[in-house]
Amino acid sequence: MTTTLSKPRSTLLITAAILVLIGAAGWALTNHKAGAAAPPSTVANAVSVSTTTVKQEDVPMYLSGVGTVTSNASVTVKARIDGQLDKVGFVEGQDVKAGQLLAQLDPRTLQAQLQQAIAQKAKDAAQLANAKLDLQRYTTLVQQDAATQQTLDAQRAQVTQLQAAVQSDEAQINYAKVQLSFTSILAPISGRVGARLVDPGNIVHAADTNGLVVINQIDPIAVVFTLPEESFQSINTALHSSQKPLSVHAYARNSSTMLSQGNLTLLNNQIDTTSGTVQLKGIFQNPSHVLWPGQYVNVRLVLGDRKQALTVPAAVVQRSQDGTYAYVVNTDSTVQIQPIQVANIQDGIAVIDKGLNPGQRVVVDGQYKLKPGIKVVEDAAAIGTGNSSSAAAKGTAAGASK
Repeated sequence: MTTTLSKPRSTLLITAAILVLIGAAGWALTNHKAGAAAPPSTVANAVSVSTTTVKQEDVPMYLSGVGTVTSNASVTVKARIDGQLDKVGFVEGQDVKAGQLLAQLDPRTLQAQLQQAIAQKAKDAAQLANAKLDLQRYTTLVQQDAATQQTLDAQRAQVTQLQAAVQSDEAQINYAKVQLSFTSILAPISGRVGARLVDPGNIVHAADTNGLVVINQIDPIAVVFTLPEESFQSINTALHSSQKPLSVHAYARNSSTMLSQGNLTLLNNQIDTTSGTVQLKGIFQNPSHVLWPGQYVNVRLVLGDRKQALTVPAAVVQRSQDGTYAYVVNTDSTVQIQPIQVANIQDGIAVIDKGLNPGQRVVVDGQYKLKPGIKVVEDAAAIGTGNSSSAAAKGTAAGASK
């Protein structure tokens, strides 16, 4: 009985041992294949980063500031004489042309004064004509010894006196005409009128401070802005080297949308010692009225183009106690720290003066994971990020240069 039970147990033990051996052999084979397929340890430890290449292109150079839109010209229309306002010839908030009738004062008093001056001239002219005839008669009588020389001289003086009276009358007529013309108040400039300050029926005076209406010229329109005094030499150099006015771009305060492009017309003749800034003004054509007096805008003064400059995305530039540097990717995919000299950074683009060459690969994202000599690799996502970042920055710079 005992012998019969021990045989099946031995068989089970042998079977189990065989299964263990088979499993061990399979595990060893699988582990060997996995080991053979694994990349070298250096590839396994490569850091995923985003890279881009150093480009060589023309880059616009500009200075940025904040400006205020102001009317190119502003006139407070006032009455030049006292009188009653009969009518108004403009609509509030509408455009007017130079010479357009804005208001009409009661002209009757001045018309009467003009007629009086004309009548006085006619009276004096008649007396002058008679005095000239008398002068001719006395001249003849003196030749015939029928009148004295004293009488002739007196008549000659009277003619001269009446001639002066007629000239005075002409001046009075001209003055009356000018005064009468002041009853028709015309627009001195073309522009946009504001609110009407006086209603018809009121008596207006030449001494009134508020006037009748304010006209602002908004096409063209001006933008006044300031820049630090350190920028003066760059602006002055650009003005002397350029054959045409420097371009000024106006942008909305809350976005990167360019509203209008104009020309620099004023570099003020002194630097404000209180604020340490210099004032400038640009003139913009404004047919669509995208710029409005009192509006705040971001301003870019374009100084020119830096020809064939080396450019990289601004994210490439790293800073340390020793200065600025970039991670350069070598041909064996290892990285090294390269000191660089940055000329300026604008619109997400860094202009490099020294340290890099065109076509070099540089790391644009993931620098915090790097050390000199470590290998790097770009996956699809990293490549897309690097390219899109560079393209976006370049597009912004291109937009600013338009």
